[in-house]
Amino acid sequence: MEGKVIGPGPYRATKLWNETIKLFRGGMPLRRHWAHFRYFDCSFTGSEAVDYLHELLRRNYNFGPEVTRYQTLQLLKKFLKAHVIEDIKGRHGTEDFEDSGHLYRFPTLSPLKSFPTRPLLKDGRDLPRLIRWDDYEELPQRENIPPQKSAVMTSDLWNKRHSVAIGDVHECKLIRRKEITPKQVDHIWKSMTVAHLQRVLGLQSLDGVLNHTHVNGKHIVHNVFKVNKTGIVVLENKAEDMPYWVISAMKCLANWPNGNETKQPMYPGFERDVLRTVGDYFQRLKEPLLTFHLYEVFVNILSLLHNQEVATEALQVSSLLLPPPNRRRLQLLLRLMARVCQNPHLPPLNDTIATRTLMVQMFSHCVLGSVDEMDLDELLATKLVTFMMEHHNTIFQVPSKLRHQVEEHLSHLKRVQIKYAGSDTDFSSSPAFCKQISRVESEEQKVIGTQTPLQELLEGLIADKELPAKDKKKRLKQFQKSYPEVYHHRFPTEESKAAVIPEKTPRLKPHLMFLNLKKPFQPFQRSWSFRA
Repeated sequence: MEGKVIGPGPYRATKLWNETIKLFRGGMPLRRHWAHFRYFDCSFTGSEAVDYLHELLRRNYNFGPEVTRYQTLQLLKKFLKAHVIEDIKGRHGTEDFEDSGHLYRFPTLSPLKSFPTRPLLKDGRDLPRLIRWDDYEELPQRENIPPQKSAVMTSDLWNKRHSVAIGDVHECKLIRRKEITPKQVDHIWKSMTVAHLQRVLGLQSLDGVLNHTHVNGKHIVHNVFKVNKTGIVVLENKAEDMPYWVISAMKCLANWPNGNETKQPMYPGFERDVLRTVGDYFQRLKEPLLTFHLYEVFVNILSLLHNQEVATEALQVSSLLLPPPNRRRLQLLLRLMARVCQNPHLPPLNDTIATRTLMVQMFSHCVLGSVDEMDLDELLATKLVTFMMEHHNTIFQVPSKLRHQVEEHLSHLKRVQIKYAGSDTDFSSSPAFCKQISRVESEEQKVIGTQTPLQELLEGLIADKELPAKDKKKRLKQFQKSYPEVYHHRFPTEESKAAVIPEKTPRLKPHLMFLNLKKPFQPFQRSWSFRA
């Protein structure tokens, strides 16, 4: 494979167009040709252009060996219309490119497409916000239950969430979210699916790739849960489904020669007429099955096809964004294409084109296309549809990792939790995005993140005036034993400790109290006794 690999990112189709023009102009052999009794330097024939560009596209990683000569001819017609090339008389736009000896040349400067100038968002701020613990209600306390004695926290439990490191546990209440509505469930599936898609594509932002306002959470939930045993989406409104005659025609081809449910008479070429009936239905759809809004998403997935596992996961996530009728049609169509290509009992459906090539050419533009009819739509659709047809059994499975994350988040929101006084932050919800930092910053944050709360707890213990001095000293000793660095940082010397916690004046011992008597000591005197 040759050529520059265009990775995922905004406006990938435009980048591929510009890259193809540069490669074609830079490598197409030019020489002198004679026509109408005169010669033309730096020119080439139509057949030479088709031969060279066809080989160039087949060897290019961005397109691959599935490109046909017919698709190459169609691309050269677009080149002539866009004035990438012109005939030797300088005509372009209205002329039709011919795969013959007709002479063409490059203009002085072939036009390249420009990118939109609107600024791109960064750091994933364009993603929908997840529902968090911002709305909760207090659970009523049961009556006739005697209050329990507050338990004293030990040093081993000082790091517990929503508790004080030292002292009695603060007053707490049981809280829970209000009942989650179906609308909130849809929003959670939407936000987490879009975030998962961004991570799989390896992009910092989906701006220019996907407008999340076009994503419907109800479609995602429907595609996940409302499916039959084989994983095909089941529609609630039967009017949105394909007509019965189209489904019958698809079953006839998929199960050939045993799929003729209507018992219609068989005749030579019957299978070709059935295929033509199915093709006419899909080609008359107003919008490709992958929709116009998701065009850039699937074009970006094309850059991941070298890694089958990653590409499959990206298709699994992105196909969840499809409206359920589109997803159902796409599932049935890809399954039909795969079965037709693998059916050895099915007669040839074309005299000159292989069945696999015919199926891809007939339905590729029904699957992927842009609203502005991008010039490389046919080539990109061919590559994508080929991959999807080969892996149709796996690309419509719901990613297990995504399903687990959503279920965990919903379970967390429904779970009753304990809220302590002064603790208004929900630490259990993980951040949606991470930013890479250096090792030095990591160590600094580690120190700040652990010492700062302990310092605040120590100051709160010191400032607690209701705590008896004896208990305060006891707990300060416990704090000093468990966190000596924080303690010595607060009390580097004994003087600093005495300034905050003054020593109590010593009490005089009882046997020394007689020294403070005001009257002097009187000697013993014998008293007279009077006897009768």
